[in-house]
Amino acid sequence: MSKVTVVGAGNVGATCANVLVTNQVADEVVLLDIKEGVAEGKAMDIMQTANILNLNTRLTGVTNDYSKTDGSDVVVITSGIPRKPGMTREELIGVNAGIVKSVVESVLAHSPNAIIVCVSNPMDTMTYLIHKHTNLPKNRIIGMGGALDSARFKYFLSQALGANATEVEGIVIGGHGDTTMIPLKRFAAYRGLPVSTLLSAECLDKVAADTMVGGATLTKLLGTSAWYAPGAAAAQVVASVLHDQKRLISCSALLDGEYGEKDLCIGVPCILGKNGIEKIVEFDLNAEEKELFAKSAAAVHKTNSALPC
Repeated sequence: MSKVTVVGAGNVGATCANVLVTNQVADEVVLLDIKEGVAEGKAMDIMQTANILNLNTRLTGVTNDYSKTDGSDVVVITSGIPRKPGMTREELIGVNAGIVKSVVESVLAHSPNAIIVCVSNPMDTMTYLIHKHTNLPKNRIIGMGGALDSARFKYFLSQALGANATEVEGIVIGGHGDTTMIPLKRFAAYRGLPVSTLLSAECLDKVAADTMVGGATLTKLLGTSAWYAPGAAAAQVVASVLHDQKRLISCSALLDGEYGEKDLCIGVPCILGKNGIEKIVEFDLNAEEKELFAKSAAAVHKTNSALPC
């Protein structure tokens, strides 16, 4: 029996739970929130589609009762305040750091062997905080951001190409921030063909720029952070771990010399399987890409320095 807990029944957490249920990723999913009735109501709503969609996954909603999460294989943490228009992810650090610390302590008390997937913003810094606060093996803590950023990159590439998004390959590394992420244009492909042979340099630059502000664009349009793609990206990470898929997904991982960085969580290509981050894959970056990555790493280090002691 496989079990996943999603902490935070806001838009992102509820969407993640919904994707886990509708894709039948786990046998059991627990959706937990601090606000009375919210997780229960959303779980009930989602489960009322079980007969319609012929689903077998069981979803339970609970209010702040971590005993119900006991024995979880994977825990997804979406807790924290979302961005509002004009806010950066980094501005959330003070409030969300305290929330994430408390949540991690509570989930590990009941599921000490769980793999943790961090979604809370600023995501790279919250992932780093979990490492420092728990001292868990680095393979068991995964930051979701790169999976979402890469999905946005592939969306904008598919729009520019007029192509099916599922046939486009693209990956984003670096920090999960509007100025720190690095869409790797040189590695983007459409059914094996380098996208650089199909789109002009100017068009590719626009795709990269649109990707970098993809979250801010949606926040401006919606009045709050996006949720469908973030929730689905978190569920994608869970599925790769729970089903030992060995998928290459960009995730925020703790580096120990890879890409020339140490003591830093930042988006890099990872192989995800039953042990969490099973391998960090080092792409052969050119001089420009290395410089961009170094600048991104410096920015994330700076954000980390603002963590409350």
